[in-house]
Amino acid sequence: MVTIERFGHGGDVWTAAEAFGRSSGEFVDFSANINPLGPPPSVMARLAEELEGIIHYPDPGHRRMKEALSRRLQVGSEQLLIGNGAAECMALAILAHAPRAVGVVAPCFSEYEALSRQFGADVVRVIGQASRDYLADWPDLERLMADADVVFLGQPNNPTGAVYERRVLEDAGRLAERNGTLLIMDEAFIDFLPDEEEASLLRFAAASRNVLVIRSLTKFYAIPGLRLGYAAGHPDTIRALASKQVTWSVNGLALAAGEALLLDEAADDYAERTRSLIAGEREWLCGQLTALGLRLWTSRANFLLVEAAAPWSARRLQEELGRRGVLIRNCDGYAGLGAGHFRIAVKDRQANKRLVEALQAVLHL
Repeated sequence: MVTIERFGHGGDVWTAAEAFGRSSGEFVDFSANINPLGPPPSVMARLAEELEGIIHYPDPGHRRMKEALSRRLQVGSEQLLIGNGAAECMALAILAHAPRAVGVVAPCFSEYEALSRQFGADVVRVIGQASRDYLADWPDLERLMADADVVFLGQPNNPTGAVYERRVLEDAGRLAERNGTLLIMDEAFIDFLPDEEEASLLRFAAASRNVLVIRSLTKFYAIPGLRLGYAAGHPDTIRALASKQVTWSVNGLALAAGEALLLDEAADDYAERTRSLIAGEREWLCGQLTALGLRLWTSRANFLLVEAAAPWSARRLQEELGRRGVLIRNCDGYAGLGAGHFRIAVKDRQANKRLVEALQAVLHL
């Protein structure tokens, strides 16, 4: 069978094009979780203005974007690091901390384990229970904090979209401080939550050497091709990460786009429209997929974890849908998930209808 996730992630339309004999632009891609509204107009306009600037090196200190982000988040610029996507920030955290063991709650973003092993750390894993939307319970978190030097938690978690209660995360942060563990909160999708401030550990991280928040600017603002993210934490932690960062790892166009979206006067309207669209379409999709006999888990993000019952498998569904120009993320390789699990992004109604119609056609083969 076809393997689309050759490089370990969704969004690989080039591999799909090779597999299904289509051009990369022909697919409706539900395997990558990107805002269906597309980039804010201010970002596209700024990129056009900055094209001539590619003859210059980007600012190695990321000063203008860092200042804009500092004002937006109300934290000091010395508490921020701009990265080439959230993945670079994760890599820098592991390099700076040099952990013996890294703890994860599976199923989770595959890069946690991949980076850990790449940089020589063992992985300590606990499996969340399906009945709890695959979130860890407190004994599991205590075990991870005791057995690992660095622990990753997703908020919301990927691929489930589940969210931890704020008090649980604060307790985890205090436990990390007592144990000398670094708790890394992956908040790459937190912008999609209407109550993101209540769900985030950003304020906690700013005052603690044992908690680091990492966020992406590419999912919510639909600019994954530019690679842009950031880490927020105690100045000492940020300095440690910066000491491992390659000069000019963030390109000039990405920095310009980041500055534009952070200073955009229409940013609040864009955010409100995005959250409203996602909430409505997520509810509609859940109803449609449930009616097709598929199992779903509660998600507060812009994606859904879905399970197809035997004899269907996610791999077979992915192939059948791919031949129809629709891509899904096969999740059978995630620890804690099975052969029938797959993930889909939440898009606009036109795209979502195409997914549902394709699933109807495939499941009734």
